[in-house]
Amino acid sequence: MADQEEVVAFLQRPALYAGAVEVDVVRTHGAYVFLGGDTALKIKRAVRYDYLDYSTSELRAAALRRELELNAPAAPMIYRDMVAVTRGADGALALDGEGEVVEWALRMWRFPDADQLDKVAGRGALDRPLAETLGACIAQYHAEAPARAAPDGARRIGDILDELGREFAGMADALPAERTARFLDRARARLVRQGAVLDSRAEAGHVRRCHGDLHLRNIVLIEGRPVPFDALEFSEDLGTCDVLYDLAFLLMDLRHRGLAWAANAVLNRYLFAAETNDHYRGLAALPLFQAVRAGISAMVAVQTARARGDGAPLLQEARRYLDDAIAVLEPVAPRLVALGGLSGTGKTTVTRGLAPDLGAAPGAVHLRSDMIRKALSGVDPLTPLDARGYRPEVSAAVYDRIRALAREVLQAGQTVIADAVFLNPDERAAMARIAGDLGVGFTGLWLEAEAGRLVARVSDRRGDASDADAGVVRAQMDRDAGRIDWTRVDASAGAETVLAACRSVLGDRGA
Repeated sequence: MADQEEVVAFLQRPALYAGAVEVDVVRTHGAYVFLGGDTALKIKRAVRYDYLDYSTSELRAAALRRELELNAPAAPMIYRDMVAVTRGADGALALDGEGEVVEWALRMWRFPDADQLDKVAGRGALDRPLAETLGACIAQYHAEAPARAAPDGARRIGDILDELGREFAGMADALPAERTARFLDRARARLVRQGAVLDSRAEAGHVRRCHGDLHLRNIVLIEGRPVPFDALEFSEDLGTCDVLYDLAFLLMDLRHRGLAWAANAVLNRYLFAAETNDHYRGLAALPLFQAVRAGISAMVAVQTARARGDGAPLLQEARRYLDDAIAVLEPVAPRLVALGGLSGTGKTTVTRGLAPDLGAAPGAVHLRSDMIRKALSGVDPLTPLDARGYRPEVSAAVYDRIRALAREVLQAGQTVIADAVFLNPDERAAMARIAGDLGVGFTGLWLEAEAGRLVARVSDRRGDASDADAGVVRAQMDRDAGRIDWTRVDASAGAETVLAACRSVLGDRGA
């Protein structure tokens, strides 16, 4: 391998960066990043792993060119150009000087570290609106990613598991062999069961040239919008993957950081924004995808610890990732939960509180009638609808869509929470029939509160997909809801109290 110490020392000179007093260096298992002033310079480390080869200057230069090509379209405000580190006739190194090129660097505009989403999440600033925006942004990113003809979705995951097996074989000092074997055995068993699903998704065009390394550290807020950067460039095979496998890295990362609610919010908004039933069916593969991503993170943490030479915290983190990988493959029976009640009873708030803890990670799929109505009407969730959007035939289509998606998700092995008014007894009965047809558990919850409280709540709403107002609440109260055999829950109290009551019901019924 090349000795890069001279180049690394040279690129730490503040004089190379306009306005820099000092230069910060970030070392990863595959790169050095130098941060000075408003500029970032990145070089690849002269390393070779089973899945990555930067051992020659030509390979490192090619990797940087591909990194620029992949990232500049989505993040032109970050990625600039490539610049050479040269050696002059006097033997001195220079940046973009005359003489022999000894290393290539990728030049970028620097952004505030505090705007990276791992930092945003770390200070508690990742809220629900941002999580939902993130899900929508990733759906758009995937929609714009080039599709690849790849009728071999299962083979791709199998190859990754084989690589992990080879890498883990040399990490017994850091990761217990019994644990890595348990992960690999469970993952391979799941792959056998889900292989047909993965292949069908590949044939349907859901294997694309994705980001490949989509975790919080590789997403930054720019003008309030999440922007992915640092896409995986060293392997077209690894960067070409199922879009849900790409998303799974982000979901796994959020859950690993204790942000299960955010992972659930990202997933639900992604599914809504992607607008394809295929992804609801594809949820069958999501536990496997998340497990593989956690396994890769365990491997990389060990490699990074070794590269730094002092990595006790990283080795501990690696073991936590491995635990995550094993846990997410534990089987979880799907169930159907329906929340009904008049507008203003807090159905959506309760659903958001329940969803992360129900079903396989990262939690239940939230089917909200207000969002589905807006989608069927072809408008943004926050765009108000007039009376035409609430005609009986439109409402019938909304409930048809809820039932169809519920079937897709349950058949994929994931839990569903359907959030709608459900005033019509036939609509309530239809939900129970779905559960009966599919042999899954069903719980119907009916939230109720006195009229004055409901009117006050809907009148105070801002920035929500619901168009319900005081008039809508009063009209609902005038309708005969028939016999309600769902479990009634008093929704008059605060959100946490109502949520606790619903959790108690679900717990009593085997949640």
